[in-house]
Amino acid sequence: MLPQLEARAELDRLEDPRLFRELAYIDGKWRAARDAATRDVSDPATGAVLGAVAALGVGEAKRAVDAAARAFGEWRALLPQERAARLRAWHDTIMAAKEDLAVLMTLEQGKPLAEARGEIDYAAGFVEWYAEEAKRVNAESVTSHLPGAEMSLRREPVGVAALVTPWNFPCAMITRKAAAALAAGCTVVVHPSIETPFSALALAELAERAGLPAGVFNVVTGEAPAIVGAWCEDRRVRALSFTGSTAIGRLIARQCADTLKTLVLELGGHAPFIVFPDADLTHALKSAIDAKFATSGQDCLAANRIYVHRAVYDTFAAAFARRAGGLKVGGGFDRDVAIGPLMHERAVAKCEAHVADALAKGAKLLVGGARHDRGPRFYAPTVLADVPAEARIMHEETFGPVAALAPFDDEAAVLAAANATEYGLVAYLHSRDPGRIARMTSGLEYGMVAVNRTRITGAPVPFGGVKQSGLGREGARQGMEAYTELKYVCTDAA
Repeated sequence: MLPQLEARAELDRLEDPRLFRELAYIDGKWRAARDAATRDVSDPATGAVLGAVAALGVGEAKRAVDAAARAFGEWRALLPQERAARLRAWHDTIMAAKEDLAVLMTLEQGKPLAEARGEIDYAAGFVEWYAEEAKRVNAESVTSHLPGAEMSLRREPVGVAALVTPWNFPCAMITRKAAAALAAGCTVVVHPSIETPFSALALAELAERAGLPAGVFNVVTGEAPAIVGAWCEDRRVRALSFTGSTAIGRLIARQCADTLKTLVLELGGHAPFIVFPDADLTHALKSAIDAKFATSGQDCLAANRIYVHRAVYDTFAAAFARRAGGLKVGGGFDRDVAIGPLMHERAVAKCEAHVADALAKGAKLLVGGARHDRGPRFYAPTVLADVPAEARIMHEETFGPVAALAPFDDEAAVLAAANATEYGLVAYLHSRDPGRIARMTSGLEYGMVAVNRTRITGAPVPFGGVKQSGLGREGARQGMEAYTELKYVCTDAA
């Protein structure tokens, strides 16, 4: 079957075709660009064009802020339980459409369908969590230290929040930001990646069905520089949350300087995965596979550097390579697929460059090391052993299914190696020694540390990093802080 026909056949799997939207969503209306410009969106597995999304620009970006600013007063004035009810309804519509949302995500992003279903559960979890937190925004107080004075603290919504989301988690990164902002009483303008807009637009359709008023939740599709640049300059946008590369995060921070916005930046990662000889090696092996190859390695939480104690290094490396080599590569709708396509040709090229550089500097190739015959955007699961510290892969985020293994001899050395990066998002540690766990979790310069497990994220978790991995936190109660201003009131009670 021709790729275009294959794509149409997969879209025909949707039980609710209205979830496939190609227009932007502003002020409760579906809108094309004023000049009718569009941008094709393709299936990374086949290259087939799925549809053409509206390519909006600066004017439409400003009109979205106009709509959000108009809607803000009414939305913030709702009782907290009323906002909570709208969010709960949004959660319910998302879960009811779970299979269709997963199909859309697999089509535009490429991840295996089982992973896409998991992301919808993850995404909906944030909406459910913040529906409850909406009722507890003002859960702080202060005891007066002045005679005759009564003191109170209030958290009030900042206003319009701009949310800029990436292609690797096209649903969850929106709900993690939007649900927190909406619960706090803010209205939002969302810019999804131009490569994965259909998930965002489906969420907008479901938000409308859930009863979110016009202007409260807006999705502006198009190229990022014009749209996000306009929001950075707009003083009515009081908070901006971005998930993406550190380089773009720095650029956004510079562009927002003149308007002094609250920024939440969830940026790059370069996670170390550390295995000590006392670890449960069977469990550590499974965890390492999961930490490296989930989302085909296209995850800021992916283990990029795997350090294994020399006493168990050879055994671990051989078993890891066998397991990685057995991972099935294919399209997201293929049965039992673990590794899907990479998002871009440049992502495949980066894998090739990292592998070539490591081999030239003395690393050993245990498995993989080339494009997969499934298609041009597929790269075989790859394991490199004895990777030297000077190799590029030990300093740069690969964002692909390439694992770099290196031995270490003692705790101090591996701690220094793990921290020898500008990034500080997550680190993984496997050991059964309580003292070592305490020392390592204290010494690791990361915002999150996973001990003897891989999965650590979720709605109750304050997700975020240190150093060049970002600013602020998303999820948990802390995830609402960027969308509120703290007001202190001191009243003469005499």
